Amino acid sequence: MNTTFSLALHGGAGTISRHLMTPAQEQLYLQALRTALEIGTAVLRQGGSALDAVELTVRSLEDCPLFNAGKGAVFTHDGHHEMDAAIMDGRDRAAGAVAGARTVQNPIRAARLVMEQTDHVLLAYPGADELALQHGLPTQPAEYFFTQHRYDQLQEALREGRMRLDHSEPIAESAPLEEPVAFVEDPKKKMGTVGAVARDQHGNLAAATSTGGMTNKRYSRIGDSPIIGSGTFADNRTCAISCTGHGEFFLRAVVAHDISCLVEYRGLSLAEACRIVVHEKLAPVGGEGGLVAVDALGNVSLPFNSDGMYRASFSSQDAAPYLGIYKD
Repeated sequence: MNTTFSLALHGGAGTISRHLMTPAQEQLYLQALRTALEIGTAVLRQGGSALDAVELTVRSLEDCPLFNAGKGAVFTHDGHHEMDAAIMDGRDRAAGAVAGARTVQNPIRAARLVMEQTDHVLLAYPGADELALQHGLPTQPAEYFFTQHRYDQLQEALREGRMRLDHSEPIAESAPLEEPVAFVEDPKKKMGTVGAVARDQHGNLAAATSTGGMTNKRYSRIGDSPIIGSGTFADNRTCAISCTGHGEFFLRAVVAHDISCLVEYRGLSLAEACRIVVHEKLAPVGGEGGLVAVDALGNVSLPFNSDGMYRASFSSQDAAPYLGIYKD
């Protein structure tokens, strides 16, 4: 019996410039990634489920203001927060997601609630928040989600009349940024989402993704994160995927499911399937970003076509955890 367990997580991908980040700032990110990895790994090490591991990992990242999810979510054009999240169980492909949530402290918990307590897959605002409230999930006032650096990013985006992705180039209309206020990193180069994938000792896979979306986004824009098959997917027969990047491209390419199909129908390795989708399908059309993936055997892949991706992973087959920000 293969009792290998593996966990991989991300905190956003994009242009992350090494020369613009101080050692102290870099350590803040690495410690946040390490903490989330340790939380999820502890669940798996004790024989817990992949589903619990990815939820708790993402909750840790949602509670950290460094990342564009939960407490660190970016502002919309109207000055509030609209958060998206999804979770999927590889055992039976059960899934739950929320879009545009405004008050629930941990959107990933609301997504799991949709999966386990309703007959639906995706609930949008205000229903997502109403469901969370009815089931006693912690909710927070707008002040909880306010962070100065996110507010400053919105003001800059409003001045420029642009939308910004949290680690990327400005988008023509109105888009996001993401990084602590004291950081000197180029604010035009960011793209934020958090996510995790896992294989537990019982051979089950799971994936979870959460995001605050795009700074200065309008019209209740929704990206790929809460869309099953695009930004989030898990199937015990193939792999579990959580994506981060320019969501419109990931939506059109149905990235997460495409990788699963390459593994299932063409018999490709996880690494090769991820390489084809991220570098040969997304990159040529401007789809900047990356993803974390784990397959049925516990193999991990962390591909991205941007300058960097906040990422971490651990497998019981490895001697030590892996942490990374830039291209190696």
